[in-house]
Amino acid sequence: MNKEKNLKPSKELPLGFVDRQEKELLIRDFIISNIKEVMTKYGFQYLETPSFEYTDSIGKFLPDKERPDQGVFSFKDENKWLSLRYDLTAPLARYVAKNYLEIPKPFKRYQLGTVWRNEKPGPGRFREFLQFDADYVGTKSLLADAELCVLVSEILEKCGLDKKDYTVKISSRKFTDKIFEQLKIKSKEQISTTLRALDKIDRLGWEEAKKLLGEGRKDKSGDYTKGANLNSDQIKIIENALKSKTSDSEDVLEIIRIFTDYNFENYKFDPSVIRGLEYYTGPIFEVNLNFEVKNSKGQVIQFGSIGGGGRYDNLVSNFGNFDCPATGISIGLDRLVFALMQKKDFKIKTARPVVICVFDKNKNKEYIGILNKLRMLNISSEIYPGEGKLKKQMEYANKIGSPAVILYGDDEIKSGKATLKNLESGKESLVKIEDLANEIKKLL
Repeated sequence: MNKEKNLKPSKELPLGFVDRQEKELLIRDFIISNIKEVMTKYGFQYLETPSFEYTDSIGKFLPDKERPDQGVFSFKDENKWLSLRYDLTAPLARYVAKNYLEIPKPFKRYQLGTVWRNEKPGPGRFREFLQFDADYVGTKSLLADAELCVLVSEILEKCGLDKKDYTVKISSRKFTDKIFEQLKIKSKEQISTTLRALDKIDRLGWEEAKKLLGEGRKDKSGDYTKGANLNSDQIKIIENALKSKTSDSEDVLEIIRIFTDYNFENYKFDPSVIRGLEYYTGPIFEVNLNFEVKNSKGQVIQFGSIGGGGRYDNLVSNFGNFDCPATGISIGLDRLVFALMQKKDFKIKTARPVVICVFDKNKNKEYIGILNKLRMLNISSEIYPGEGKLKKQMEYANKIGSPAVILYGDDEIKSGKATLKNLESGKESLVKIEDLANEIKKLL
């Protein structure tokens, strides 16, 4: 007997991917509607770029790049590597370079899109997630950087958070540049590894990040990550620098002055804000939540930031001779939804259909007549879509959360009335067909 014939496809998902159900998706839609409202008010244009890009358009900007598909999902097509986008910033830089003469400068765009990370998944960390980005391209004005922090704050508060629930942390790449001068590090690879290690402080804590600054770190699963190979004196210099409470970076001081003009106070200077990607050149910012977040087991977890960004003045110039300074911010929408669902009781009303029960398939004309009347008045309704006796139909209606069922058998057809059964109270009433819609609306 051939065993292969008995093999069935797995019902399990690949690691790092998740099915998202209706409540979460409706809350996400609510957040997206608030984002669009704020972005329109702030004068941003809506943009969509493809999910795939040529790998050399995004690969050089990734945190890890030992191989063409390191950190991204890739395949080769006609001798060129294609990759699913890792973020929305590199595709924006490519778009700006391609349309440089046509677009206004500055160019203000926002985008909502799925991104993919070919990295080791962990609790609350997925390989596929929805991201929101807002960027100014073609301006050196720090007013743009400040306004990104202000608009993200407005989005969070429209979604139900109070000022005490979040903090926008700011720092500057110029701060880390000074540290690297002190450390006398010039190797791009060592600088990149150091930045990635520092970017993990928020998630791993200082003691674990310190291992990544040194020889390396083995995680709970036994996987080993090579470190930056800094010596203990160099690590001490970093540790002391990260304790700084004030900034002498002119760009940070200028942004703080602009925040004052906006009456925006929900920020904090934090030198531990690093951002792992190499392309940042100036101010950087991170959005952190200040309330406890629990995992599916009810355990409080180190949630970290829901997003961040910064200034990247040289990214567009990688595509050609373009002088196009830029700044942007990103929010991980799925992470934000996960956190908000614990903080706020969303009164998301899901419309469930009234079910018209089937007594006789030959009476479809009568059932469809009722259905059309209800749907013309925008009442969610359906004829029972399966096969089975009345008991099975009632079980179906209860399982989907239907507010009521309509019973329209021979006796009802003769009388010109239908039996409307309220599934919450169990109460039944005979209703004229023309009055059904009004009676149903009282139940909704």
